[in-house]
Amino acid sequence: MINKEKYTQIIKAESKRLGFLSCGISKATFLEEEAPRFEEWLKKGHHGEMKFMEDYFDKRLDPRLLVTGAKSVVSLLINYYPSEFQNQESYKISKYAYGKDYHYVIKKKLKKLLAAIRAEIGDIHGRAFIDIAPIMDKAWAAKSGLGWMGKSSNLLTQQVGSFYFIAELVIDLELEYDYPTTDHCGTCTACIDTCPTQAIIEPYKVDGSKCISYYTIELKDNLPQEAKGKMDDWMFGCDICQDVCPWNKFSKSHSEPLFNPNQELLNFSKRDWEEITEDTFEKVFKGTPIKRTQYQGLKRNIDFLKE
Repeated sequence: MINKEKYTQIIKAESKRLGFLSCGISKATFLEEEAPRFEEWLKKGHHGEMKFMEDYFDKRLDPRLLVTGAKSVVSLLINYYPSEFQNQESYKISKYAYGKDYHYVIKKKLKKLLAAIRAEIGDIHGRAFIDIAPIMDKAWAAKSGLGWMGKSSNLLTQQVGSFYFIAELVIDLELEYDYPTTDHCGTCTACIDTCPTQAIIEPYKVDGSKCISYYTIELKDNLPQEAKGKMDDWMFGCDICQDVCPWNKFSKSHSEPLFNPNQELLNFSKRDWEEITEDTFEKVFKGTPIKRTQYQGLKRNIDFLKE
């Protein structure tokens, strides 16, 4: 018991030193409550063309299938809320994509954390995960007490809102476990009322195939005509449900230099975006999440918005 407490303190202190916003820990086990909800979500096609969501169904629900002998899921948050924002008269990019690709930034921090755990505690085995892995990161963060799943299906935290990334270490070390927090959405329906495509079909349930982020990033075909006039100038991702959430009035700007934006991105006008060349796209967005759409994908989104 003494060792579990000591090891838990070491991990949480090291995560803070590495710049993580917060750290919560839960027992690695099967996600019994989430399983039927996830299965129904897939059956109703709410994942759209994101067929990868159908892969590794069992592993998504049980981290012990990802790491042999797994005992604990260490959930971590890292802030990405910017101190500077885009020109208001511009096509919009989700704030998480302002800086360098978070997958690379966070992966390095996770490797350092795992190395520190091994140096301090011993021969610990585990794996680092970010959102592209088959793990239900929001569910684990909620189980670990880092926030609650809001009506928008975003993880919300009273102190800092929702503008953060979620990552995990799944390790074969037994630790002291945190408890889920309570839901503080109350009667608020701001996210539901303001979603222009009605992607939040009911509180706590999102049809991902109707989300502007899905349209602008994941969807590879032409954008649906029913979305015409509803995109609110979002050309990469969408922050509407987060921007209107009352808890995000507590958001504070991050302290990670790699998440700082290229000034050209912030200063671009609509005309600059409409006239962007492939060379400029490659130069300005090298190593950023926006590269996911590729040049032609971004042009498709812009053309759809200006029609």
